[in-house]
Order: sequence, then structure tokens, then C-alpha cells
Amino acid sequence: MHSVSEFILVGFSTFPRHLLPAFFLLFLLMYLFTLLGNLLIMATVWSERSLHTPMYLFLCTLSTSEILYTLAITPRLLADLLSTRRTITWAACASQMFFSFTFGFTHSFLLTVMGYDRYVAICHPLRYNVLMSPRGCACLVAWSWVGGSVMGLLVTTAVFHLTFCGPNEIHHFFCHVPPVVKLACGTDVPVVAKGVGLVCIMALLGCCLLILLSYAFIVAAILRIPSAEGRHKAFSTCASHLTVVIVHYGFASVVYLKPKGPQSLEGDTLMGITYTVLTPFFSPIIFSLRNKELKTAMTKTFLRRLHPQSS
Repeated sequence: MHSVSEFILVGFSTFPRHLLPAFFLLFLLMYLFTLLGNLLIMATVWSERSLHTPMYLFLCTLSTSEILYTLAITPRLLADLLSTRRTITWAACASQMFFSFTFGFTHSFLLTVMGYDRYVAICHPLRYNVLMSPRGCACLVAWSWVGGSVMGLLVTTAVFHLTFCGPNEIHHFFCHVPPVVKLACGTDVPVVAKGVGLVCIMALLGCCLLILLSYAFIVAAILRIPSAEGRHKAFSTCASHLTVVIVHYGFASVVYLKPKGPQSLEGDTLMGITYTVLTPFFSPIIFSLRNKELKTAMTKTFLRRLHPQSS
């Protein structure tokens, strides 16, 4: 049983108070941009028939998972920046952990699926329509969501089955596993902490290795294309995905694989911002700017909305 009924999120409480409104404004603008950027991608893919392909279906699903992931963390963060009472109930903390892990891992699994999609498109173009059939794509998307939900359920159940006896100050701005586990008491805490950490690292490394494997085959196939123009065209279809993968796994590895030495609360808080606010902020920008087909379609959709009589 848990004897602690609520927790206190102390993430930003050590920062000078005069900086908090500036943080609030900055994170609010980034959050709104993340929402609008992802909604714009989804609206463009939905309205543009030329984008009704597996690659853009996966991109739409990725945008959905990104919106839901930020929704699980950022509104609470923004409210706490302006509040003096930063408490969160036991149930709300468990819910936040479940949803942040569910959507975070769904995002990782979808990036892996997108890597496989690019591998099939470049290495097996003649079999693409068979391997990436609507039924096959729906299964890949569904399994990504199921996988994310299983990870979220596994992590949250393991952590919140622990006993919380006394201290209730979470040294973070949201219910993240390491600072929450530090508040638990009992002999099974080290086992749960190691188990959860191992499961998360294995899942992330598994996804990362599958993406690297896809790109090893993609690079080998691109190098066999005789013309420079053909090589450039083939690689340009992967550029946006590869950039998002590097940003996503770069920040994730810094968080999960960082040395366990003494770290300030401010350092942990700013580190947390990189993967909760910064990564989702960059994602729609990268996909919009580095994907020529999507950029053209977005411009066309925007101009059509602006001048409906000319279409």
C-alpha cells in the first residue's frame, strides 16, 4: 500500500523566481508551435491525395503520438511555473508516468517502422506495394501503439507497486521514473529501479539497432545507384527521418545513459526539458523543411486556404 497521497514537483523551485515567467512564455510558445506544426502536417497529409502513401501515414501517426506526449507533460509544467503550490496526487502522478511512457515509446516504435518503410522503398521498390499494403501498414501502426502501451503499463505498474513511506518531493518537473523511485522505501526498490532501467534501455537500443540496420542496407543500395542525381533523390527521401532519429535518440541516450555522478537539480531539470519540450518542438520543423514533397504540399494547402477563389 502507498501511504503518500500526493507528491510535490520541485523541478523549477530552485531557479530564481524572476526567471519563471520567461520560462513560461518560452515553453508556452514552443508548445503551441509543436501543436500547430504537427496539426499542420496532419491536415496537409489528410487533404493532399498525393501524400496518401505509407510514409505519410506513418508521419501522421508520429505527429499524433507527439501531440499526445507533449499533452501528458507540458500543460502541467506550464501551470507549475506560475504556481507556488506544485502538488500532484498519487493517481495523477501514476497517470502522467503511464501516458508519457506510452506515447514516448510509441514514438520510438513508429520511428523504427518508418526506417523499415524507407528500407523497403529503396532496397525492394518492386515489392513495396505488397510489403507495405494498407493492411500491413495498419498492423505496423497498431503494434507500435500496443508496444508503447505495454511499455507504459509495465513501467508504471512496477514503480507504483512500490511503497512510498515518507518524503514526497519529486526532484523533477514531472513524474519521471528515477526521481519517483528515489522516494520509495523497501528492499525491492533497487531491483525495480534496475529492472525498469534495463527494460527501457533494451527497448530504446532495440529500436536504435533496427533503424541502424535499415540504414546500413539503404546506404549500400544508394551507393549502387550509378547516377549522382539518383543517389541524391534516394537519400533525400530519408533525410528528414534520419535527422529526427538522430535528435530523438541523441537526447534519449543523454538522459538514459548519462553517468550516475552527483548532478544538480537545475541540471536534471534542464536535461529533462531537452526531451520533453525541445525534441517535440524540432520534429515538425525538420519534417517540414527537409521533406521537399511535404513542404510543397504545405505551401499549396496554405495558399489554397488563403486564396480559395484561385484554386
